[in-house]
Parts: sequence; C-alpha cells; structure tokens
Amino acid sequence: MTARSQEILASLLAAAKRAGADAADALFVENVSASVSYRLGKLEDVERSESADLGLRVFLGSKVAFVSSTDFSEHALAGLPERAVAMAKLAPEDKYAGLAPTERLAKTIPALDLEDAEEPAPETLVARARDAEAAAMAVAGVTNSEGGGASFSRAGVALATSSGFYGRYAGTSHGIGVAVLAGEGTGMERDYDHASARHSGDLRSAEDIGKTAGDRAVARLNPRKVKSQSVPVVFDSRESAGLVGHFAGAISGAAIARGVSFLKDRMGQEIFAAGVSIIDDPHRPRGLRSKPFDGEGVANQRRALIENGRLTSWLLDCASARQLGLETTGHAARGTGGPPHPSATNLYMQAGTLSPEELMADIKQGFYVTELMGMGVNGVTGDYSRGAAGFWIENGKIAFAVSEVTIAGNLKDMYRQLTPASDLVFRHGTNAPTLRIEGMTIAGA
Repeated sequence: MTARSQEILASLLAAAKRAGADAADALFVENVSASVSYRLGKLEDVERSESADLGLRVFLGSKVAFVSSTDFSEHALAGLPERAVAMAKLAPEDKYAGLAPTERLAKTIPALDLEDAEEPAPETLVARARDAEAAAMAVAGVTNSEGGGASFSRAGVALATSSGFYGRYAGTSHGIGVAVLAGEGTGMERDYDHASARHSGDLRSAEDIGKTAGDRAVARLNPRKVKSQSVPVVFDSRESAGLVGHFAGAISGAAIARGVSFLKDRMGQEIFAAGVSIIDDPHRPRGLRSKPFDGEGVANQRRALIENGRLTSWLLDCASARQLGLETTGHAARGTGGPPHPSATNLYMQAGTLSPEELMADIKQGFYVTELMGMGVNGVTGDYSRGAAGFWIENGKIAFAVSEVTIAGNLKDMYRQLTPASDLVFRHGTNAPTLRIEGMTIAGA
C-alpha cells in the first residue's frame, strides 16, 4: 500500500460528510497475482494480473448505501460521495447499521510478518510447477496428470472511518499444487496435494508435494465396496478441517441472529467432548488469515471459541452484535461492494494426545476418510451427509482402499463423539488434526 491510499480515503470521507452523510467509512484493496500451470512436461499457461478496488459506505441516520469503483481518476472519485448519499436517502431503515464504537477501534497495529519482501520470478514459478508434476509422475503407477501449478499473490488493504480510524496492512501468498492419476482405463484413480504459505521459505518443497500426490493416487487403486453399517470414522487431517469450518458457520452472528443455526441455543453448553478446544487467532505470525484489525477497524484478539468442550463465544461483527444485544468480537470481514459480515480468521482445533495410529489402534472395523465430495450439510439442523473415499480399517490398521460410499450423521452428535489426534499442522486458514468420530453411518453396497 502507498501513502496515496490514505489521501484518497481521507478525501472521500470528507466529501461524504460535505454531501450530507452522518458517518462513513472507506476501504481500499489492491492485489497483484501471478500463476503458471505445467502439464505432461510442457508449460501451459502463464498469467499475471494487477487490480485495485475502492468501496465507500455512507450512513444517513439509520440508512446505509455502498458504492465502489476501480477507476481512480479524479473525475471518477469526485462523484462517488454524492452518489452514495443519494442512494442512502432511498435505502430502507436499518437500525443495526453503523460504524464500530470508537472505543473498540484498534489503537495499535501489531506486526504479523505477513509480507514476503520478494516476488518470485516467473522462472521460479515455472520451476515449482514443473518439479511438482515431475515428482508426482515419477511415482510408480502414476499414468497421467491433470497438471502442476504454482502461484504468488500480494494483497494490500487500507481502511479509514469518519470517526478517525486509519489502518493498513499487506500480505503475500505462495502456492504449489499438483493432481495426478494412477492406473489404467476404468480403474484409474485421482489424487492431489497442495501447499501455501505467506513466505517462500515456509513453503513445502515442490518435490515433496508431487511425491505425496503420486503416492496418494497409487494408494487408492483397486478400491472395494463395503456394506452399509455403523462404524467409527477417522477423518484425515486434510479433510478434518471441514468439521471445524461447519462449526464456524454455525456460530456466525448472522446465523444466530436469524435463528437458522443448529447451535443457536447452545451458548455456554458443552458442544464437544471434554478436552476439545477450538481457537481463533487473528494475530498468528505469518498466518494465512492473519490481520491486525477486523473489517470495521475493531481491535481483534485470540479467542477460545470452544474451551474444554464448552461454547464460549459467537463470531460477531458490529451489526450482528447489535442485533443480539452484545458487543462485537472483532470478527468483521468485508469487501468493497457490500456490508461487513462475521468471519473467522486462523481457526484451528487444538491437538490431542494420541497419534493417528494410536487413535485407530482399537478399531476392529472402521473407515478412514481421505476425500469428501458434495455439500450435504444442513446448517439449520446439523444433518451431515457427504460422499467419501478413503481406506477401510481392520484391527487398527489400514486394510484396503474404499470408494463410492456416503457417510452420515448429525454434527451435534458428531462433535460430542469426537477425539482429536496429536498431528495438528497449520496448512490452511482452518486447520484440525486427524479426528475420530464414533458410530457414524456408512451407506455402501
């Protein structure tokens, strides 16, 4: 971000007040991204894009309006405030809309080390994509490739409010991924691996990512069918984060205020088994979703959303907090074209004490999930039904590959019967260790 963003935002806010707005805030976002794709030993695509976007939100009493622009010419920016105020006059009343309370605004901007100083050259991205695919194709049994890819992006955010807040931060992201197929004809199986990091020095090697993708694809060959039954289900750490994501959606202030969450009446109660904790930490150094303040300028902090199994907090922005008669938790996220909404940052379930092998050791018959398909999750009732593939467990060991099954349960029951393993690794914005859930329904042959 440059100093020009602060000048632009300050000018817009002053013009909005002159046009009749009671209050306003403005968001400036800029992004640079580059990516390459490499398939079967040949470079397929090289892309690069640069963009900047600005959003202005104005309040007229309890009415609110939004305007945005990608045109930063003096003429284009000059008309935005008056258009926004004119729109606000026609907007319906919204008694929950408004800027964040001044006393909740961030006073300091913590250093989170989110930005890598150097952008990788196109040749570096090509090498990452090429090496990932080559390592995957070198695995015995791998027969085809969907391609390897590598990417880099740098994003900057600046936020200003008419109540005097101004803050800005920037972050980078490096990524590598590859997907390959093993086997022949109708017996082919696909799998993948990918990784991302704020700094290139934290990124897993392309060779490791490629080999992991190849090994996973080969391991899935010759899958068997299993009969319908109720057994323990173990979620690989690649898929377990989804269960934490469903929890985050269920405690969103917007869902709670509308009464459309299966956890709407559960504040302060035991949601998970004793010993389970879920943390949201916006200030995790180099975290993929770290940010020094939320989308309304509110100071944010690390929170235990689940502590020893008990629900302790909703995810609230200012509007949902007002609707519920509570205080914002600093979880507002936003774009330039609409209102803020509650959203988690670096969300994770804390690790347990048992290794994945120990977690499975006493399972006579069970299912180890490595891939989930479909979106069969009902946020209102908690009903859960997903297509799945993975491996059958016999006497505590992986026995054979399994495909074309459905796993089903209800998240309220699943959370209470959940045991985390000790293998938590921070790979994504939402993370969890390997998880075991007792007595889920398997719909198979």
